[in-house]
Amino acid sequence: MRGIYFDGKRAVYREDLPKPVPEQKESLIRVLMAAVCNTDKEILRGYRPDFKGVMGHEFVGVVEESPDASLIGKRVVGELNAACGKCVYCRTGRPTHCTSRRVLGMHDKDGCFAEYMTIDTDLLHAVPKELPTEKAIYTEPLAAAFEIMTQLSFTEDRNIAVLGDGRLAYCVVQAMNAEGHRVTVVGKHPEKLELFKPFADVTMEREKEGYEVVVEATGSPSGILQALEMVRKKGTIVLKSTYAGEVSLPFSQVAVNEISIVGSRCGPFVPALEALASGKAQFPDIKLFDMENFEEAFAFSGFKAGFFTE
Repeated sequence: MRGIYFDGKRAVYREDLPKPVPEQKESLIRVLMAAVCNTDKEILRGYRPDFKGVMGHEFVGVVEESPDASLIGKRVVGELNAACGKCVYCRTGRPTHCTSRRVLGMHDKDGCFAEYMTIDTDLLHAVPKELPTEKAIYTEPLAAAFEIMTQLSFTEDRNIAVLGDGRLAYCVVQAMNAEGHRVTVVGKHPEKLELFKPFADVTMEREKEGYEVVVEATGSPSGILQALEMVRKKGTIVLKSTYAGEVSLPFSQVAVNEISIVGSRCGPFVPALEALASGKAQFPDIKLFDMENFEEAFAFSGFKAGFFTE
C-alpha cells in the first residue's frame, strides 16, 4: 500500500505499507482524498515527538468494511479522537480529552495519508450526496472552528476579532458567518485579506478600544501575545493555534486585566457538514498532488493542498 509515513524524524513516501486490518469496532476506509493541515507540518517540526506512523487526519473516503452495514459503500468523513469510553473524561462527556485516546495520524493511530485506513466506526459521518468530495474535505477543520460556538455565547453587542489571515482564520470566519456572527479579521497580508471580504470586515490595524473576543488563529507562537494586546479588559481570548515550541506569557497582565483564555480544539461535525452542504460555508478549491509528491504539497503556499490517493 502507498502512503506517507513519519519515522519520528521525517516524512517518507512508501509503497510497502501493509493494508490495515480493522479491529472489532473499526471500519475499513478506502481513502478518496486527504488534505494537509498545518498540524501535519508541525509534526515535522517536533509537535508530536513520540509519533511514528502514517500521517494525516483530514479525509473523505468510502467505507469498504464495517460493523455498521448501513455505512458500507457510502462516502464518509471522520473525527480524530478514538476514546476508551471508561476514563473520567469519557464518563463526563469529554471524550476528545480521553486519557488514553488514539489520535488519527498523530498518536498511536495511523492516519489517512494512504490508500486505506481504519477508524472507529462511531467516529464516522456520512457525507450528503449533494456535497462534492472536494468540498467535504473541509469538514474536519470547519468542525474545529464550530467548537468555538459550543464554548462561548455570542450576543450582538460583543465585537469579535479573528487574528490571522490564513487557513485557520478562514475556517473560523466561515463557521461564525454560518451562525450569523459578523467578525473583524485582523491580518497583515492584503492579498490574503481579499479572500475574507465577502464574509467579514477586514483590517490591518487593530481597533484602539480593543475587542471583547479575540480568536487567535495565526498558527504562530507570537499570536497569543498579539491577542493580549488586542483584547479588552475582562475580555476573552480563544486560542485555536497549535504549534511546536513554547511561548512565555505575561500572566500578571492576564490576572490584573481579568482576561479569560479559552483553549479550543476539535469540534462537532454535524453543523460543519450542514454548513458545507447548504453553501453557508464556502471554501476555495483544494490543490491536489500525488502522494509521492508530498513535499510539494507540504510546501504549497496556496490555500489548501491535498492528495489523490487512488
